[in-house]
Amino acid sequence: MTQQMSSPILVLADQAGDHLTPLARQAVTLAASLTSADVVALSLAATPDVAALSELGATQLLHADLGDAARSSVVASDALVSALATGSFGLVLLCSDYRGREIAGRVGALTEAGVVSGASSVGFDGGVLQIGKTALGGSWLMRIVLEGQTPIVGISSGIIDEAPVASSADLVAQELAVALSGEASAIEVVSSVADDSEGVSLQDASTVVCGGRGVNGDFELVRSLADALGGAVGATRVACDEGWAPRSEQIGQTGLTLTPNLYIGLGVSGAIHHTVGMQSAAHIVAVCDDPDAPIFEIADFGVVGDVTEVVPAALAAIEEARAQE
Repeated sequence: MTQQMSSPILVLADQAGDHLTPLARQAVTLAASLTSADVVALSLAATPDVAALSELGATQLLHADLGDAARSSVVASDALVSALATGSFGLVLLCSDYRGREIAGRVGALTEAGVVSGASSVGFDGGVLQIGKTALGGSWLMRIVLEGQTPIVGISSGIIDEAPVASSADLVAQELAVALSGEASAIEVVSSVADDSEGVSLQDASTVVCGGRGVNGDFELVRSLADALGGAVGATRVACDEGWAPRSEQIGQTGLTLTPNLYIGLGVSGAIHHTVGMQSAAHIVAVCDDPDAPIFEIADFGVVGDVTEVVPAALAAIEEARAQE
């Protein structure tokens, strides 16, 4: 049985606008499940998402409003180092996106702490932290044990289902004084571009609905199911080659490698160059009209059928179930 830490956990609570990112929500949820002590959230946003942090299990909130400068990983890492100086923490959790990996690496170098990015699981057993991490396209699973100086772990998407705690804390932000390094002070953010893309980020999504050759170009069908489930849209290489989806949505060996909680493949046959990018998903659902398709070998649940018939039926069932709630 997995034990709980007795030391506080520090979480870098990234936001998109006024709300926590999906991956930050998972990080806070994970922290609350790992420790019996405080979950301390560090927010660099102008207006912290206090309601979400409290709901997901944060018990303390450190706030440093650094303006647009916080977009810099160097500035953010200095803020994280300042937060570490406020107490004795057993673990630091942050998002393992491009920015998060830069922050983790710099903080690790400054504090001489061990760093693991892209963690697919985090547990505490036998008095030590045990980190799971996949490699070689998800075909190899490593178990890493971290001891010593406060370790820093960047988590991959889908590591845990976000869930509210039974009793939430009444959070009051404590202003954090950040000592900026010479490198951070030398950075000036001249302008920044907000992400105006619609829907959930594919990299952060807990649920991914992917369209393959079998959708015959009908990606509205894919998007309708993704929207109904609050998920993101992905695509196979063939779908991108045909121009049905942008290359930024391609999953696989020459695209993105994802670890969502739920992956749904629509008209996806399951060629190896695609499955290496999604086979580490916690739950895999496949809808394909070929009963011999390789995707069914790794699927937890499979439907042999025409996606143009199965998806509308699924959408109707989802709508009916929500109407009864």
